[in-house]
Amino acid sequence: MFRRVLPSLVAVLTVSGLAACSGESSDDGPTSAAGTRATQEISWEKVQAPEDCQCSDGSEFHYWLHRGDADRVVLFLEGGGACFSAETCAPGEEAIYTTDLEGRLPDRPAYGRNAADEGLLDLDNPENPLAGASVVYVPYCTGDLHLGTATHDYGDVVVEHKGRLNATAALETLAAEFPGAEEVVVLGQSAGSAAAPLYGGLAHDLLPEAQVTVLADASGAYPADEVITSAIGGLWGIFDQLPAWPEAAGDPLSAWSLPGLFIQTSEHVPGIRLASINTADDEVQRDFSDRIGQQNTPLSELIGRNNELIEAAGVDLAWWLGPGDKHVSTSDDELYDTEVDGIRLVDWIAGVLAGKDVADVRG
Repeated sequence: MFRRVLPSLVAVLTVSGLAACSGESSDDGPTSAAGTRATQEISWEKVQAPEDCQCSDGSEFHYWLHRGDADRVVLFLEGGGACFSAETCAPGEEAIYTTDLEGRLPDRPAYGRNAADEGLLDLDNPENPLAGASVVYVPYCTGDLHLGTATHDYGDVVVEHKGRLNATAALETLAAEFPGAEEVVVLGQSAGSAAAPLYGGLAHDLLPEAQVTVLADASGAYPADEVITSAIGGLWGIFDQLPAWPEAAGDPLSAWSLPGLFIQTSEHVPGIRLASINTADDEVQRDFSDRIGQQNTPLSELIGRNNELIEAAGVDLAWWLGPGDKHVSTSDDELYDTEVDGIRLVDWIAGVLAGKDVADVRG
């Protein structure tokens, strides 16, 4: 897990040149803050990533930039499965991870073929605490939870695990385009939520004056297991160049597990706001937990263990554990109707973003 620090000028020129080629104006975005519905269409600039950024099959990678409020910026990390063996990395119609960005919408980011404009990405919804914000949207197509830096030959398929390179390029663009941002929100959904705490720490490194908040939606069950962390992390190349955070000096590789990322980031960035959102019977987390040998443990117990582990390390973690088997609670407009014990999830998220002492919620 490493951070490439490109000169800001390079990042600016990259975005500016590619935005001009796209034929889209950079001044079309909404200017309203949360509470008023924007009257202009939400516009996006497609940014072609550097050549070393790739999808799992070696195809091109791009990301998206929306210009709203320059003081409030969201780094969005998309989900789309994971792979770590010849069986799980097999491409084709039965693939359990997104292998490329083919078939996406040409003028805006999308989950598959569907526009990504609901839930917390409904940027002109006055109920949305992220309404009006600028967004750098990072698609996902590498099978490595946005953490990989390696090319791995699984025998039947060679996978470009370049998720870390891809997301780092987008993060550097965020810092170059919005150098005066006062608030940075790292929002990850599904696979994107697994790495969200790490990118919260890296965002702080690039924009140290900004208040950083991490919203990690739908990855809370995956264990801090030393064998699993070392084995899968080794396949993806996440240990080759770990962040040079002095607080982590001398830590074993197992300290960089997925729950461990909350701990590492909290130690590195005092005052960062960290939140984890899950459902008790998430069908996708259940499937992947089974694949790594956690079949006999209820998902809510796995999530609870991780929350306890993180909090026992002194991390101020806000967590929401809702009922049901829904995978990702913030991706569609059901978000605005989700409620547990009289607390609406969207209001709870707004409290986290505002730095309030929100209650932990278990439905």
